[in-house]
Amino acid sequence: MKFSIVTISYNQARFLEQAILSVLNQKGVDVEYIVVDPGSSDGSREIIERYRDRIARVFFEPDQGPADGLSKGFQYATGDVYGYLNSDDYFEPGAFGRVAHFFDARPDVDVLNGAIRIVDSGGRARLRTGIADRFDLRRFVAGASWVGQQGTFFRRQAFERSNRFRIENRTCWDGELLVDLALANSRFAVMHSVLGNFRIHSQSISGSNRLNDQYLRDLESIRNRLAEANIAVSPARSAALRVMHRANVIRHFRSLVIR
Repeated sequence: MKFSIVTISYNQARFLEQAILSVLNQKGVDVEYIVVDPGSSDGSREIIERYRDRIARVFFEPDQGPADGLSKGFQYATGDVYGYLNSDDYFEPGAFGRVAHFFDARPDVDVLNGAIRIVDSGGRARLRTGIADRFDLRRFVAGASWVGQQGTFFRRQAFERSNRFRIENRTCWDGELLVDLALANSRFAVMHSVLGNFRIHSQSISGSNRLNDQYLRDLESIRNRLAEANIAVSPARSAALRVMHRANVIRHFRSLVIR
């Protein structure tokens, strides 16, 4: 089973080498690695050049944002299973082997969502692990579904059936891809094993809150698309789903014991 992984890089030199090595050092699987950097000026490109002989493709050219960079990278992917990684995040050792084993055993599954750790700028993990929910469009609309992109992998055929990445989405392209995969009738599954690490820090989108207004616009655009597809949830039902999600004792227990 061949993995195609795309990393989008932009001025995250402090974290980039760890991200790159978390892909290149995966054992027992065939990995095609693609790195896209539209114009870093902080030494990131020098780090990428250091590993160029182990990277299948490197793109050093301007793009229209993260979703466009991912689209460019996946245009050249040839693997059986796809995943992607921001340059300040990193995969767990052995993650790809666990994913390959799962997909081999479950040919009925198109998209796998694993658990992730949420870490700070120094790699220190929060007490609770991020446990993925089985992705569901109505729960997504209600705000009662959580999935970590760093633990998400999908088959090439499922990606090719979807609308892929919408360039105009500047903040939650990962969530919109899951929506597109679900609209294309992809079959989802969850793995209760940590596959990746999501770094939140003062320069990241999630840590800085600098794009909150844009995030709300992007999310509203996704919800409007779902409403057009007759996938909507009443306010009362949405509130009930959110309460049930927060009160899920099994989920809370797993978040404390899965490391």
